This record gives sequence, C-alpha cells and structure tokens, in this order.
Amino acid sequence: MMTLANKNRQPADATKAARSDWLGILSRSRAVDLAALAADIVAAETFEWLRPPEVGLVMVRARAGGSGRRFNLGEMTVTRASVRLSNGTIGTGYVQGRDKEQAQRVAILDALLQAENRHAEIMTAVIEPLREKHSTMRREMSRKAAATKVEFFTMVRGENPQ
Repeated sequence: MMTLANKNRQPADATKAARSDWLGILSRSRAVDLAALAADIVAAETFEWLRPPEVGLVMVRARAGGSGRRFNLGEMTVTRASVRLSNGTIGTGYVQGRDKEQAQRVAILDALLQAENRHAEIMTAVIEPLREKHSTMRREMSRKAAATKVEFFTMVRGENPQ
C-alpha cells in the first residue's frame, strides 16, 4: 500500500522524487541564470533563517568504472542554507562553491515549490528554463567532446601469418 503525504498531494515517493529533481536543477544552475529568473520571486518572500548560509567542504566519492570499489576523489566547497517561510514551509539549499546568495535563493525556491499555490508558477518561470539551459549546455559539451574523439585501429602487418 502506498502512503500519502496528505489527502490532496501526490504519493510520498513521487513528491520526494519531484523535490529531488527541482533541487538538482537549482543546485546545478549558474548563479547568474538563477538570479535573472528568480530575483523578483525571492525578493517578495519573508522568511526566517533556520541555518544562515555557511560555506564548508564535502568529500566527493567515486567508483572506478561506475561500479567498482569506492574511493575518495577529493574535497569540494559547498554552501548550504535553510529557511522557514511565513507560512511555515521549510526550504533547504545546497550549491557548489561559496555563493551564499545562491544558496539562499535555492532554499527559498525549494520552500515555495512545496506550496501547491506557487508550484506551477515557479516550475514554469524558473525550473523549466533552467532545465532547458542545462540540457543545452550538456549537448554543447557533448558535441565539443565528440569533435575531439580519436578513433584507434590496428593495421595488419605483412609478416603476420594469415
């Protein structure tokens, strides 16, 4: 049996996946792009800090070949923040780097996206344009990488018996 977050909302697993999706998009966005799309939305909100923006390090772990043994790749600087909106909704933001304003914007947008009355508006105005921009950047990077691809082949030497 599937548990529900509440009567009027999606199942808990779907809600969790949707939130993970928008937080991923927000955290990967460039600060300039996020500020351009969300400055007016964020500026209009009143909130209290649960955790003011703070800079720290996280250990990045990787797997050899994607499925091998884990190893520590290195440290990465991140900034995190948590806010509570006037309606009581809590939002959290983690971003790569040291940009405290970006972490604040992500936290406020996370809280706003959890509210049913603002969700569709913010998805249309902020998340979808950021998703498209990220997809375009990935395609461009893939195109550039493909242009530098080197094909190796083996030639048969004459003295090798057939």
